[in-house]
Amino acid sequence: MSLPFGQTRTRVAARHALIAPDGHVNSSVPGITGATTVIVINAAMGARFAQVLATFETGGRADFAGSEVETAGYFETGGASLRIGTEKAKCGPGGFFFAPAGSDWSITAPKAGTRVTLFQKIYQVIAGLSAPRAVIGDAAAMKGRPFLGDPAARLKVLLPDVPEFDLAMNIFTYQPGATLPFVETHVMEHGLLMLAGQGVYRLEDSWYPVAAGDAIWMAPYCPQWFVAMGKTPASYLYYKDVNRAAL
Repeated sequence: MSLPFGQTRTRVAARHALIAPDGHVNSSVPGITGATTVIVINAAMGARFAQVLATFETGGRADFAGSEVETAGYFETGGASLRIGTEKAKCGPGGFFFAPAGSDWSITAPKAGTRVTLFQKIYQVIAGLSAPRAVIGDAAAMKGRPFLGDPAARLKVLLPDVPEFDLAMNIFTYQPGATLPFVETHVMEHGLLMLAGQGVYRLEDSWYPVAAGDAIWMAPYCPQWFVAMGKTPASYLYYKDVNRAAL
């Protein structure tokens, strides 16, 4: 989308943000080479996680050693070889993964233009609870479930919904005109990437037109609502923190 000089759709507020692609600036991220990387969301904004977009060149790679940081990733386009510890797989569009804290993981031999979104956070340990396992899957092979009984709004839950996992990564797909059934206000924080289509997102008392490529940050208790608009379905990938105590 072309905008007049000095204008942008990006808006950054105290408790939410819309980051449009027109303002992306590349950063050097240790562990990722042969790629353009954009730190879309992180603690400098007020978030408690990081959302990173990496677009790989031929020969690019990501190599991360085990640490307290866990990573959930999603392949938007292209494809590459993925390794988490001793597990290996080929991932194409719709491929996703979870690398637990403490595990080494890598992305190698990407096709040129492969685009991967990473959600990273420090794992919250609970005494007596086992660490989560590595996950590699294919969202393209999954069927979405009607959300709260609405077949026009379907949800794909990509990671296991069990206490060991302190984060979730899901894909929501809406038929034109479908909406979230109510304005949500909750403790979970969100990082979101529009994958396809367009719509309007309400964040607190502001309403934003959104389209594929846009990213959104929602702080805890940020009132939020979405309606899909246009002639094609709208879908987005999103992160949230889950399964931890209130205090």
